[in-house]
Amino acid sequence: MDTKQILQYARSWVLEAGEEIRTNINEPLQIDTKSTPDDLVTHMDQQTEKFFADKIRNQFPDHRIFSEEGMGDDISDLEGVVWIVDPIDGTMNFVHQQRNFAISIGVYEDGTGEIGLIYDVMNDVLYSAVKGEGAYKNGDRLPLLSTTEPLKRSIFSLNTTWLLEENRLVEASGIRELVKSLRSTRSYGSAALEFAFLAEGVLDGYVTMSLMPWDIAAGKVLVEEVGGVVTTGDNSPLSMMDRTSVCAARRNIHEETVENYINLKK
Repeated sequence: MDTKQILQYARSWVLEAGEEIRTNINEPLQIDTKSTPDDLVTHMDQQTEKFFADKIRNQFPDHRIFSEEGMGDDISDLEGVVWIVDPIDGTMNFVHQQRNFAISIGVYEDGTGEIGLIYDVMNDVLYSAVKGEGAYKNGDRLPLLSTTEPLKRSIFSLNTTWLLEENRLVEASGIRELVKSLRSTRSYGSAALEFAFLAEGVLDGYVTMSLMPWDIAAGKVLVEEVGGVVTTGDNSPLSMMDRTSVCAARRNIHEETVENYINLKK
């Protein structure tokens, strides 16, 4: 695939979509729910996804689209070139805060992440990466992540719901021990931004138990391009087709985290 050409178009479309969202940020929202009352979707999610789907199909008719809001293709594999699109990652933040949300696009070829774009819309910050060419923030190359700072001096992003005993996905005791072992924790409410902040070095790790491929696709490319490691919570390779747990971290603390603190329920 022509990575340079695809990146050029993808970057242009992301910035155009972001500008449209900012322009209309104060307009009334049509808000619906999906799987749960807290799983929100707005007409802006749907309009933005349609914008990308139309652009991709017009410019690259042989590419396929794997996306959150139903405008994509019926995807059962990642053969060929597949755009994995989350038009607004952090919809709850978008609805309640009008900030702390992102556009996230990963372009994969035969299952390998080749391009990752995460756009912090309200701050006009674009994180981008091409496999083997490093990661960038607004065009400035991001340095490789530290491989010397220990876990005890690390800041992780994780959701406090993973600390609850009744959690059905992970043993809360291990997550609580992880929190005790860290310098501090944060939670931003947008997986895409949390991956971007890890790539930037603002975070040292990100742990969550339930993400879909469109939440992960771009961030995985970014984090790996700065030397980070992204796996499931039990240190297995990520499936880019299914819902999954995630542990993303600096290389020197990743194995310690997954081996000592994350005990997934079977």
